[in-house]
Amino acid sequence: MDKHTGMTPIVKMITEVLCGLMLVFGAFIVLYGHITPGGGFPGGVMIALVYILITLAYGRVIVERKVSGIIASVVDDIGALIFWSVGMIGLFVGGSYLFNFLGKGSPFHILSAGTIIINNIAITLKVGMCLYAIFLALAILQRVVIDEPKEEEE
Repeated sequence: MDKHTGMTPIVKMITEVLCGLMLVFGAFIVLYGHITPGGGFPGGVMIALVYILITLAYGRVIVERKVSGIIASVVDDIGALIFWSVGMIGLFVGGSYLFNFLGKGSPFHILSAGTIIINNIAITLKVGMCLYAIFLALAILQRVVIDEPKEEEE
């Protein structure tokens, strides 16, 4: 990575420490959203914030090598397709949109809510990548992140 783009080494070090913790906590919020307060939307926001934090700390070019706007758009579309598919399967199997076709399971266990956990994951993909794509669009317009300082011409 280029040492001259992004913010100071202190910010980069804190970003490295926080991003792993934020990803794990975001996944926890998504997977246990039907048992505890949380779910797909707050988990998606948490995961989008990881990518936004990395973009702010290291610069736009570094993050776009890993997750470009096109990849974010594709993942966003996959989340919508999963949500739509679960709804349509419920419609054909049970007669109503988003019908729980997986059963109820045991209370207070991760697989206790049927299709809700699948919907939480789909919403996470949709919200997380959509927010990240919006941030990238703003960064490309250079309204949020400027990678290089502008040099004065003599």
